[in-house]
Amino acid sequence: MMQKPSYFLTQPPADWGAETLSSFESLFAQAMEQGAESSIAYSLLAPKWQFLCYLCECKNIVLHGSGSPDIAEFEPRQSNDVAEFGDRRAIYAASDGIWAMYFAIVDREGYITSLVNSCIRILDPTGKSEPYYYFSVNGDALPRYPWRTGTIYLLPRDSFEQQPPIQNKGLTIEAAQWASLSPVKPLAKLLVTPEDFPFLSQIAPHDPATLRKRAIADPEGFPWLDEA
Repeated sequence: MMQKPSYFLTQPPADWGAETLSSFESLFAQAMEQGAESSIAYSLLAPKWQFLCYLCECKNIVLHGSGSPDIAEFEPRQSNDVAEFGDRRAIYAASDGIWAMYFAIVDREGYITSLVNSCIRILDPTGKSEPYYYFSVNGDALPRYPWRTGTIYLLPRDSFEQQPPIQNKGLTIEAAQWASLSPVKPLAKLLVTPEDFPFLSQIAPHDPATLRKRAIADPEGFPWLDEA
């Protein structure tokens, strides 16, 4: 397996012991009985991101992070993305709890005007890598603490398709991005705070104008850093 680039973050250590997994199963069952009218009452010792990542790995679930706490049904909307898969009229979701949480806690109605982010795994003949993450916002927003309390929606995976693997610089890359072209009703929801996000202090800054120029010059140069 390839050595990850230095700008990528890896998933923090987690407790996946039998007791933790049992508590996740119990909470998920309660959430399915409760439905999406009220937020899951989370009192487990494990951090919320572990529970969410567990759902993505073990249940027929994808996740959508939002600042809106009361979405009863998701409707497809036109997105704006440099990749064809992400530039459609669709509902987008993630098969990774940490990535979904990023979208829930960044306040795009305030100081944040530009996002660069990724959650991928590298595929090669030796297997699949652990998740690799990258998170960045426009740099002038960071001193203003541009975060919010958000909501993670648990969505049934049935109508979603995963972004096909892509080739980049000789690597086969699997993204944790999924899309549904039809409306979707959430199964449950979970309130999250900025402090629940494990990489809050590692969200990088970027200059949108500089990044735009680099992306036009080199569309495959993600994340368009000085050393990239």
